[in-house]
Amino acid sequence: MYGMLLESVQHFVQLEYGEHIWRQALLTTGCKLTVFNTYQQYPDSLIPDLAAALSAITGKSIDEFMVFFGRCFVRFFSNFGYDELIKATGRYFCDFLHSVDNIHLQMRFTYRKMKSPSMQLTEMDENGAVLVYRSTRSGFSKYLRGQLMEIAKQLYNMDITIKVLESQNDVPGGTAGPISIQGGLKTVIVKYRLDFDNRAYMRKRIHIKAHPSQLQLAPVDSSLLLDLFPFALILNEQMQITAAGEKMIESWMLNNVNCSPSELMGSKVTDYFKLRRPTGITFTWENVRWVISEFGFTLMVNNVFQMKRLQTVNFEIQLLKGSTINGMEETAPPVDSVPQYELDDPSKLFSVARRGSQGLRSILLKGEMRYIKDINSLVFLCSPLINSLEELREVGLYLNDLNTHGLSREMVFTGFSHNSRLDLMCEREEKRAEELETSLALADSWKRQGDELLYSMIPRSIAERLREGQNPMETCQSFEEVTVLFAEIQESLMSDDSIKSAMTTVNTLNAAFSAFDELIQSPMAYKVETVGKVYMAVSGAPDVNPCHVQHTADLALEMLQSIHNLNLPGVGVKIGFHSGPIVAGVVGLKVPRYCLFGDTVNTASRMESSSDINMIQVSGYTAAKLKKQGFKLTFRGKVAVKGKGDMETFWLESAPKNSTASRKVYAKK
Repeated sequence: MYGMLLESVQHFVQLEYGEHIWRQALLTTGCKLTVFNTYQQYPDSLIPDLAAALSAITGKSIDEFMVFFGRCFVRFFSNFGYDELIKATGRYFCDFLHSVDNIHLQMRFTYRKMKSPSMQLTEMDENGAVLVYRSTRSGFSKYLRGQLMEIAKQLYNMDITIKVLESQNDVPGGTAGPISIQGGLKTVIVKYRLDFDNRAYMRKRIHIKAHPSQLQLAPVDSSLLLDLFPFALILNEQMQITAAGEKMIESWMLNNVNCSPSELMGSKVTDYFKLRRPTGITFTWENVRWVISEFGFTLMVNNVFQMKRLQTVNFEIQLLKGSTINGMEETAPPVDSVPQYELDDPSKLFSVARRGSQGLRSILLKGEMRYIKDINSLVFLCSPLINSLEELREVGLYLNDLNTHGLSREMVFTGFSHNSRLDLMCEREEKRAEELETSLALADSWKRQGDELLYSMIPRSIAERLREGQNPMETCQSFEEVTVLFAEIQESLMSDDSIKSAMTTVNTLNAAFSAFDELIQSPMAYKVETVGKVYMAVSGAPDVNPCHVQHTADLALEMLQSIHNLNLPGVGVKIGFHSGPIVAGVVGLKVPRYCLFGDTVNTASRMESSSDINMIQVSGYTAAKLKKQGFKLTFRGKVAVKGKGDMETFWLESAPKNSTASRKVYAKK
């Protein structure tokens, strides 16, 4: 079934029972879908399952909910304008009942996979009518009751009561009819008695036989009927084909090109055609007469019959003189051997040569079946049911083959126009999808660039907390112990105030700091900032790192080695670091920065400023920790530190063999 049915159920259950009841029903049925697409197909079992679930939740019967669902669908499809389509079928409710099958056939242009039931009126009187419902799905007869009651109420302003007179194979709560012994599904047949005020319709109805104007008409030859309806068939009481329209014969010959057209005449109609609608009846003289007439008058004014031409096994030949099959010459049959009433123009016999028969689809014929008393025959006045130019080619026909007085040609053009619009819309949607994918790719790229820029100013962990809505003031936190490092680039060559000298300094700093950036690895170390020629880093913040002293020492040694590897003339570096407590947090709104505060920062800065070029100076407190880890240090002595007095400091010379810095140095050696 299509999603529109489920959309209607969802909308009105939520409206009348509440969202919580609907969610509970979905949970009970095991349905994980929360949104249904109008033109998407879903399992037929979903509606009966939802009715059973709602019955268990609310205590109402399943049948009540199936009737409710039918009413919901009628109320819902008005949003799509289908209520106007039903009103246009006729002035009276009976006009609609006559046209239900025809409406379903027209809906196949929009809903191509719709499995519609078949419905026919079998009796009518002033107090109502009898409707026969046939379907391959069981459990939906109550759903139909709800639809009929709502259509009568909303569109025709009348109340009806519906009783079931007979029912076959309708399993309550099921979705597929019982399986027959011969295989396949049994047809569900339900006969309803609809009680409503039908007096106005019966008074206005004109009986064809009784109308005086019809008695003045002169007899018409049946050949004229075949000219007017080139796809028509005339059947006798034995259901044999006694005459056929010109285009019907041509169509038959496309699938039987190795047969003479005379073989079609006198053959059983069931040999070459299959009855598609009405469903559930055998294609016999008695059944067709019963369907189209009852009690001496035509009952089904708008009866719709569908027949499908059966495929036959044949060879692809052309009925042209001198054509061959497997190297053997095959000539067309003599023109005079063809009966005059079948083919009166010899040139028509060879017109089938314009098409081959290989791969042709079966033609679906739709029209009315009428009984002609004068010749005691049934005439099937029909046209091919074709949706598009592509389908026209597939069945081997051309536009000129279609009836000029009907809407067959217009339907094909409409289908072509509709398909063209769909193709154009699809192309536009594909283009929009490509543009959207490009935009999303650009957005992802911009986001990555923005993230990289943000992470260069603020640590990732802090940025993620700010994205979650945390107040910037709450990012401030204290750390019991971290190690802060400063490194200052030194240029021994004389520089002046020229632009060239300034550019040289910028290039030097860029090369040195870029090399330092490559050494920074989170969470072992974090680059805080660069100010002038000074590079600042920390280990132990913002990500707590118990090995912050060792990682900072490794970083310092690698910085010293990277400056040596750059081989920049007259360029060196002074490095110093110290360990201790700090407070850190984000400062500023425009160009925010992650800043460190505390005496540890000042002391580390003094270690750098009082260091020598290409040397690493550490405080005594930090040196004691490094010695325990196997780092080689040399005592420098006491150094005067502003605000601290004299402090014992050490030179860091090398790392233990298992450290990161040692492994890199030995690898280069």
